[in-house]
Amino acid sequence: MTRKVSWGVLGVAKIGVEKVIPAMQLGAVSHVDAIASRDIAKAKDAAGRLGIAKAYGSYEELLADPTIEAVYNPLPNELHIPWTLRALEAGKHVLCEKPIALNADEAKALLAARARSGKHVAEAFMVRFHPQWQRAHELAHSGAIGELRAIQTFFSYCLLDPTNIRNKPPGGGALYDIGCYAILTARYIFGAEPTHIIGSLDIDPVMGTDRLTSALMEFPGGRHLTFTCATQTSAHQRVTISGDKGRIEIAIPFNAPPDRPTRITVDTGADLFGGGARTEEFATCDQYTLQGDAFSRAVMGEAPLDYPIEDAIANMRVIDAVFRSAKSGRWETP
Repeated sequence: MTRKVSWGVLGVAKIGVEKVIPAMQLGAVSHVDAIASRDIAKAKDAAGRLGIAKAYGSYEELLADPTIEAVYNPLPNELHIPWTLRALEAGKHVLCEKPIALNADEAKALLAARARSGKHVAEAFMVRFHPQWQRAHELAHSGAIGELRAIQTFFSYCLLDPTNIRNKPPGGGALYDIGCYAILTARYIFGAEPTHIIGSLDIDPVMGTDRLTSALMEFPGGRHLTFTCATQTSAHQRVTISGDKGRIEIAIPFNAPPDRPTRITVDTGADLFGGGARTEEFATCDQYTLQGDAFSRAVMGEAPLDYPIEDAIANMRVIDAVFRSAKSGRWETP
């Protein structure tokens, strides 16, 4: 029988119980054995619905369970660092939801904690494990669209509920929740860090979080990322990766459906009517399953951890620079 890593989950966050846990339960080398909530009734309810063996009424109880090897942390953003640190100190490997922290200085604490514990810790950006992004990366570096020049990203949804955690300071807002994906995927495709950044935020006057954020980033070699993310705009996602001989378009780049194939379009730009376009289709898969198993294999020592915590800290530095630029009105460096 194939060994599976024993996972515990901190909290009953919607993304965990509706997306990540069911996906990880389909994994080849991952098994979710415990879930914790500060409300034991909520933990027991989630465990019952998801078929999880153990429910705990506190996060501390779960971390004290010696059978749990790895922890998934989908708590509110401001609790990512405190409970990831505690999980590492308890001797657990940790996969923490994005953004890893509220700023890069906060995130740097994970370097020392990792060194002390000897455990893996990573940020849960599932998109890098989806075949459509891996293929886009391959194409962008193969010459299929010529010299890579620019990426344009748009990511939005409409959420007007002021009680929703995504609309509450200090960890809510568009940049933390979804702008981080635009930054992460540009760094992934360009294979580099931005050198200069200018950003603009529109803050909701009642909720106090950014509801519309845009940024322009310069990367080495004269390459640019431009992105807009929004929490009070009609739902839309699109990424265009442009070169001097063509472009790649990812239609559903971030919330790739787990129940149907996905597609990317590669277009030479021969005309404006799609005359130079071709489509590549990818078999149905769940990016959360792929992410969980990749981390589990690193835990078992069967594969390297492709995106260690240094990558998360680098992404956080860019987010920090966007916030600084919005305040200063000037170009900033990460």
